[in-house]
Amino acid sequence: MVKPRADKFFFLIVVIILTLGYVIFFSASQSLLSRNDAADFSLVAGKQFLILFVGLIALIISANIPYKNYRRFAFWIFLGSVLLNLLVFLPSIGFGAGGAKRWIDLGGPLSFQPSEFLKFGFVAYAAYWLAAEKDHISSFMRGILPFLAILGIPAIILIKEPDTGTFMVLFVTALAMLFASGARLKHLLILVLASVLAIGILAAWKPYVRHRLETFINPAQDMLGSSYQINQSLIAIGSGGLYGRGFGQSIQKFNYLPEAIGDSIFAVMAEEFGLLGCMVLILCFAIFTVWGLRIASRVSDQYGRLLAVGLVILIAAQAFINIASMLGLIPLTGVPLTFVSHGGSALIIAMIEIGIVLNISRHQTR
Repeated sequence: MVKPRADKFFFLIVVIILTLGYVIFFSASQSLLSRNDAADFSLVAGKQFLILFVGLIALIISANIPYKNYRRFAFWIFLGSVLLNLLVFLPSIGFGAGGAKRWIDLGGPLSFQPSEFLKFGFVAYAAYWLAAEKDHISSFMRGILPFLAILGIPAIILIKEPDTGTFMVLFVTALAMLFASGARLKHLLILVLASVLAIGILAAWKPYVRHRLETFINPAQDMLGSSYQINQSLIAIGSGGLYGRGFGQSIQKFNYLPEAIGDSIFAVMAEEFGLLGCMVLILCFAIFTVWGLRIASRVSDQYGRLLAVGLVILIAAQAFINIASMLGLIPLTGVPLTFVSHGGSALIIAMIEIGIVLNISRHQTR
């Protein structure tokens, strides 16, 4: 028997995370006041609220589009996402910051980060391919290698930009989808070991990767340079204690913590809301992940199941990778905290992905 309505509990968890996210973002954006520019603070806080509103509309629309439509156009969605990402390398269209070219100029203050669409495009096509090749997934030569070739396309683009953090999220998502499709554990272990080797090769080839690994191993080195962000993050998290300084009372967000409204926003939250506040957010993401996978497990259609797994893990992996990097558990990645960090492209596309999962949830069997 198919459920006629979308999963209300899953939607409720998303709404709770979004609400917490905006409260945290509003406080973190006060860091702009340190530049004596109240207009920037009002503009950014207002813009994020508008993006959140647009995202909710996008969620509602995508929740009412039958998910099977994505199977019909999976290849074209993936191809379009790849071509869109190639535009960042065109001087007249793409632009960069901090040594990376990841954005497309839409004119004026508007820009778009196509890697967010690339992640969705990959998941949509990977779910289609894995469902179609389900009889060969247990074979390394006929299942795993062709899948790696598909994954290699976004990998080359993301490493070239460079955006290794986003590729890390995509790689974790790909492993989860392979596991859900029935791949052998020994093959997945081989992929994990191969990825460790690849990181070593990448570190030798790309200095910025090597510097991040060195900073992770020894965060005390170059504390005013490459280790500055992680040390300021740990200071903010540590000073929050159990209960935090209180809403809006972060000190580190003012001229100390880089990217206070971006990938360092978890550190701001930890300073203001303490360990208990952080545990609430982490628990919400954990429930989101478990319940999303529960939805996937109750869908009989292989494509719908894999699509739900991919989208849920895509969102959750990015959140947990961001949090882990801010805690110094893994090297800094530069990926934002899902539903919390500043960024219109990431938030709107994530909301669309949530809408798709909600549509899939209508096809759960009781």
